[in-house]
Amino acid sequence: MSVVLDTAPVPSAERAEYWHEAVSHTFVPLDVSLLERAPAAATITSQRVGALQVSVVEAGPQRVARSAGLIARGGEDHLTLALQHRGTARLVQEGRQVLLRPGTFAISDAGRPFAKELPEPFTFTAFHWPRAAVGVSDEDLRVLTATAFDTGDGTAALVAAYLERLARSAGTLEPDVAGRLATTALDLLAVLAHERRGRSVPDAPEAAGATLARVKDHILRHLGDPDLSPERIAAAHHVSVRHLHKLFHFEGVTVARWIQRQRLHMARRDLARPAAGGATVAAVAGRWGFVSASHFSRAFRAAYGVSPREWREDAGACPAVSAVRPAACQ
Repeated sequence: MSVVLDTAPVPSAERAEYWHEAVSHTFVPLDVSLLERAPAAATITSQRVGALQVSVVEAGPQRVARSAGLIARGGEDHLTLALQHRGTARLVQEGRQVLLRPGTFAISDAGRPFAKELPEPFTFTAFHWPRAAVGVSDEDLRVLTATAFDTGDGTAALVAAYLERLARSAGTLEPDVAGRLATTALDLLAVLAHERRGRSVPDAPEAAGATLARVKDHILRHLGDPDLSPERIAAAHHVSVRHLHKLFHFEGVTVARWIQRQRLHMARRDLARPAAGGATVAAVAGRWGFVSASHFSRAFRAAYGVSPREWREDAGACPAVSAVRPAACQ
């Protein structure tokens, strides 16, 4: 069933606020600034296709941004692929800047600040999904984000063509069929990520994938345990430590490295939340299994380019600002 959000019936003076709420509700909390004095009517038509939310967005010139403060409000575990049909868009994330024209697409990561400017009336189809739905490592995802993919040929053309057909047929699919087709779409994105990194796609059997999913769930539920280790994780799942390391080999990352990333991700989220303002950086680090505050600070700076204290100050000082450097609130 389609969900349609339309500003046409809304008085012109109220459209900006209505649109801001519509966009944030459909995707993730965003700061939206319209770039026209009299906002034109705008629409979002969304449908669920398995793990994917498929939304056609048609609107006038605007700028959207996601800051550290907005990340703390939720949605940080999602990604969005925008396939441009009309107008242009400029996306800035991770220090990279890409220009999207009709027939190209790019992926944004809601867990990291970004800004997107659409200077003219536009139409695009957005495919929105949880990060965990694609079985690739963080490094693989980073080669996909803030990169303009030309759909003229190669794997990117295959991905775009498949997604377009999926979007067109979304309203007619039975739930079980929709789920399988969405899984295929996400598998194609994994192929694209591995291709971009110059590696062949790992051939992990389904059983290994299911075990890996259970292991990850176990890790996420025990992140705060400082004694969480490959040995204890393997024992909890009745597998050898060697087999556990082999499972994570398919992810292109070690077990310990994957655990640290998840801990850093959760600590970063907590530091940006106003409710955590009374907790020290060391307390937040300890909550997520770091036994040493100094080690946590070093790992945090290596991952995000700022110290935990700087991240907290930036998130608290400007909860809804542009994600473009050199602004302090990135």
